[in-house]
Amino acid sequence: MRDAIIHKTLASLRVAPNMADWNAAREAFSWDQVREELGASADDFNIARLAVDRHVRGAGADRIALRYLPAAGEARMLSYAELQRQTDRFANGLRALGVGKGDRVFILAGRIAPLVVAALGSLKIGCVVTPLFSAFGPEPIATRIGIAQAQVLVTTEALYRRKIEKMRDTLTTLRHVIVIGEGDTASSVAGALDYASFIAHAAETPPPVTTGPDDMALLHFTSGTTGTPKGAVHVHGAALMHFATGRYALDLHPDDVFWCTADPGWVTGTSYGIIAPLLHGVTSVVDEAEFDAERWYRILQDEEVSVWYTAPTAIRMLMKAGPQLARRYRFPKLRFIASVGEPLNPEAVWWGQEVLGLPIHDNWWQTETGGIMIANTPALDIKPGSMGKPLPGVDAAIVRRHEGRVEVIEEPGVEGELALRTGWPSMFRAYLGQDERYRKCFAGDLYLTGDLARRDADGYYWFVGRADDVIKSAGHLIGPFEVESVLMEHPAVAEAGVIGKPDPIVGELVKAFVSLKQGIEPTEALRMDLLGHARKRLGAAVAPKEIAFLPTLPRTRSGKIMRRLLKARELGLPEGDISTLEGSE
Repeated sequence: MRDAIIHKTLASLRVAPNMADWNAAREAFSWDQVREELGASADDFNIARLAVDRHVRGAGADRIALRYLPAAGEARMLSYAELQRQTDRFANGLRALGVGKGDRVFILAGRIAPLVVAALGSLKIGCVVTPLFSAFGPEPIATRIGIAQAQVLVTTEALYRRKIEKMRDTLTTLRHVIVIGEGDTASSVAGALDYASFIAHAAETPPPVTTGPDDMALLHFTSGTTGTPKGAVHVHGAALMHFATGRYALDLHPDDVFWCTADPGWVTGTSYGIIAPLLHGVTSVVDEAEFDAERWYRILQDEEVSVWYTAPTAIRMLMKAGPQLARRYRFPKLRFIASVGEPLNPEAVWWGQEVLGLPIHDNWWQTETGGIMIANTPALDIKPGSMGKPLPGVDAAIVRRHEGRVEVIEEPGVEGELALRTGWPSMFRAYLGQDERYRKCFAGDLYLTGDLARRDADGYYWFVGRADDVIKSAGHLIGPFEVESVLMEHPAVAEAGVIGKPDPIVGELVKAFVSLKQGIEPTEALRMDLLGHARKRLGAAVAPKEIAFLPTLPRTRSGKIMRRLLKARELGLPEGDISTLEGSE
């Protein structure tokens, strides 16, 4: 069995980390210092101007802000100066339409440069930006537009034709639709504005609109597990968190080339695909194409990516493709890899070390937190499978709810609900139009995350599961993630999903669904081997009693394994009876 810790030393790191000493950094940290470094004031605090214009006023005007890689064709570069010009034009174009501060601008597009321009341009004049996942169908799009009372929609011609055109007349709050043409061609959508012309004919002067740190900037929808989508409200002051976490959790340095693979429709794709790297003045890779293992390895190599932020689903897909493919490429510039979206199994951390020459650093946050809260930072020893430690400016705790009160658990190793002390700048300020739902997230000055976790004696946090995912079997509380991680250690397993199957004797028994690596056939002998492997590692009380093989496991639109759908299939329920999960990260 591998060691439980990947020991890190400053000498082993390719670049001196921004946070060499976790304790010292936390003690010295203050949000006022971050605000001063960004040059932000209470009178004029705007995410887009801090992310773009600030660099143009200094020495960064000619630095490349975006390397845009179309799905086909040549790469395109946008300097910070050009990004400023385009975002100013977009902002002034909106102003000419009568769109202004507080108006909702929805953006439905994939990973393309115009999406970045539209988001930042809208923020410059105080509009509230909502990115939408491009794989959404018409119904979730219409639901979100209706909840937010959106006035503007920016989308591509292909997405408009497939998802908007037939219901356009029902979207009564939309005053304007701006359509991005395919390639270099103008949009031909009747009744809509062509993006290229819209930009070209707008003024290039900086728009005379100011915003404060508490002005609403971003509206991110998250569905959780049940109920209508929740619109989490974030403010311009969140830029402080994006900047601080870009420094400490992602270790961004001025000369980095950064690649965040998250879809811009999720909070990660906005906070860390757009805002954080631009705040640091680094170069971001924006890749339009869908996942392809060989393309991804080529991007890491040819674009000389130095910091890579991706997701466990993508890592598992790379693992499934086999190490031979990775070894055809070289990544001499790559120095830091981080992951988010769902817990990262220990096996994936070790895979990074063995195949890419770098461990993968997991971190944890939610749509509601707006930024990374807990992380395995570059200089910290890694305990594979852990979330890491709270970042500077973040105070975390393990708590237990007791009939209307909340008890903080000081003892290490005890499972409870993960809570965060309120007051960090990117904390969501509301669920739009759902005040009671928002209030239920808090107990005094604690935000209750709904995630179960434990803190070990060294201060590392470990994810156990969502409160409603935990399996109760014969008096034991079993976290699915722990069982999934052990199954993934088996050389035949690519992915695992674990549920509680109703049982009249023990309440629930543990059942696992397993997807196998390429070239491996599901057999009864393999099933028994997996059961034995899990029992040996976990013990009889926790190990799965049943294992089923599936070609692939069902996932949310953001890539998380849908345990609830696995459970529905196990119970023989039609898929329509299960709430659609649209995961937010």
